[in-house]
Amino acid sequence: MNTRTLVLLSLFVGIGAVLHAVIPGFFFGMKPDMMLTMMFLGIMLFPNKTAVSLLAIATGIISGITTSFPGGFIPNVVDKVVTATLFFGLLMLFKTKVTPVKAALLTAIGTFISGATFLAVALAVVGLPGGATFSGLFVAVVIPTAFVNTIAMVVIYPIVQSLMRRTYTVPQQ
Repeated sequence: MNTRTLVLLSLFVGIGAVLHAVIPGFFFGMKPDMMLTMMFLGIMLFPNKTAVSLLAIATGIISGITTSFPGGFIPNVVDKVVTATLFFGLLMLFKTKVTPVKAALLTAIGTFISGATFLAVALAVVGLPGGATFSGLFVAVVIPTAFVNTIAMVVIYPIVQSLMRRTYTVPQQ
């Protein structure tokens, strides 16, 4: 992996960290996870195992550090590793050029995977706050987050793709 790729991936993680830190928790400390959008963007632009592994670990740790969910560090790390792996697998199933529509669809699916994984791990490790249920939190937080992340990807992906084309050749997918 070259330096340019590492810089871009760290830029995505940094942008995601800022977004994750400034967005307030709104339902039992849970908040939309905009770091997912940046992680998915990095995976789509650099679809290789090394990049996916680095993104998953870095995103999980930073997301865990900035979470407002009580006891959310471990669920965040596990969630990002599982989600990045499954997202990468789904991306490889397409084997064709990623279009903004495919990017949006993958983002929605990836966000649902992430939300379900996070809630399941949180339930098993620390429990859900305030007597909330898995399905209640899924409906109240994960579905709106999937909507927000999908819209964000529809806006961001074509812009980043255009910038990448102007600066250097996008790696073949």
